Amino acid sequence: MKFNTLELTRIWAAVTGVSLALWYFAAVYLDLQPTALLPMLVTAIGGFELFLFGQDQWLKRRGKHG
Repeated sequence: MKFNTLELTRIWAAVTGVSLALWYFAAVYLDLQPTALLPMLVTAIGGFELFLFGQDQWLKRRGKHG
């Protein structure tokens, strides 16, 4: 499989977001104090992915309906 630059960016964002979310929940589970930056990073990456997903859906519909 060959991915373009946008697809590679999305893959890296997804991997990074899942890793950070696991790190956050591990810190909460182990009763450690997670930094305030960690949930903000997870939210920002999640927002980026949701935006790109919505954009993909919009472009697919636009292509079918003119």
